[in-house]
Amino acid sequence: MITVMFILLFVFLALGFPVAIAVGLPSLIYVMFEASIPDFIAIQRMIAGVNTYSLLAIPFFIFAANLMNTGGITNRIFNSTEVMMGRVKGGLAYVNIVASVIFAGMSGAAIADAGGLGSIEIKAMRAAKYDERITLGITAASSLIGPIIPPSMPIIVYGVVASASIGRLFAAGVIPGFIMAVALAVMIFGFQGVWNLPRGTKRTIREKIYSFRKAFLSLLTPVIILGGIFTGFFTPTEAAAIACLYSLILSLLYRDLNMKSFIATVRASMVTTVQVLFIVAAAALFSWIIAREQIPQMLVALVNSLGLSPWIVILLMNLLLLVVGLFMETVASINLLVPVLLPVMIQLGMDPIQFGIIIILNLVIGTMTPPFGTVLFVLSSVANVSVEKVAKSVLIFFPPLLIVLLLINVFPAMTLWLPNLLFGK
Repeated sequence: MITVMFILLFVFLALGFPVAIAVGLPSLIYVMFEASIPDFIAIQRMIAGVNTYSLLAIPFFIFAANLMNTGGITNRIFNSTEVMMGRVKGGLAYVNIVASVIFAGMSGAAIADAGGLGSIEIKAMRAAKYDERITLGITAASSLIGPIIPPSMPIIVYGVVASASIGRLFAAGVIPGFIMAVALAVMIFGFQGVWNLPRGTKRTIREKIYSFRKAFLSLLTPVIILGGIFTGFFTPTEAAAIACLYSLILSLLYRDLNMKSFIATVRASMVTTVQVLFIVAAAALFSWIIAREQIPQMLVALVNSLGLSPWIVILLMNLLLLVVGLFMETVASINLLVPVLLPVMIQLGMDPIQFGIIIILNLVIGTMTPPFGTVLFVLSSVANVSVEKVAKSVLIFFPPLLIVLLLINVFPAMTLWLPNLLFGK
């Protein structure tokens, strides 16, 4: 019966079924036709999959990100960063990266970055006569920093599935996220002459001070969220609620949020939350079946019997994740793959915290990769261009992202040093 379940899963995915249906329906069929399992187990496992305190952070962070985009916070962050850059050659490309780093410390989702901040960045870079490929490419690539730098929705999901400390995972994403930003900035600097990047507008000290003051409260958001988490003042879930409250207060203070936009924001957040948690519930049942059939143990035994070098196994694991990221949404992939792959990586001596950042970076790279990259579709809508054009534009920014992926595989300290420093070994 387990074979039939997997066949149905791949068939449904190939037919373009929603991920939650493609995962949940084969799992329900397995339970119905497996005589030794009571039917009510399916409902119990699905409810248990979402009945987790840590998952409360997901709707809060989704709502906070949407509030920032509609309440004027994102605009202030971008405008302040742009003013600070002044006459730097290729300044808006650097602003694109820096703004994404700041926004990552508040939203935790690549789609929120691409859809909200991305629309502002693309408009500004087009007005400054940047090449369209650079505009679309750097906007897509910088949006991937969002799921790596905390707070991060994929990290929360991984922490729940892997039973790992979300605080340690948040700390583990800080250094790789900043290295991603540096790698993209180095690429911009190296090719600024080749791409003929324009200079920004010269700004006076007075203008810079005024712009900073105007955005100061917005720039405090990531400081409050991350500072509270890493000092132990509040949990990641509490931080998500505080992010919502702070974003709502700022939006009302800036007077950029009216009742109509607020209702639209609530509605959009509810839809996204239901989509994510539906996937989590379906994947919880699927994962339980995988564990019941002892597939992780079988995979560990297979790897041991083949006698492969640990580095070969890690390489194959990364290739698998990159391919899966091309076709499947990040949250669904984490729920499906972590129960199977994590025991193998632990057997090879990899820390679950390091593996968490590796799997998330692999999968989010897939979000800007054809054929089903969600970031591609979001930017296509925001920029009003074809998905094919966005896909061609992002190709030139793959090398720095893949280099960072290689580094976090080879050097565990990149992901483990800060969690060990803050929380102990």
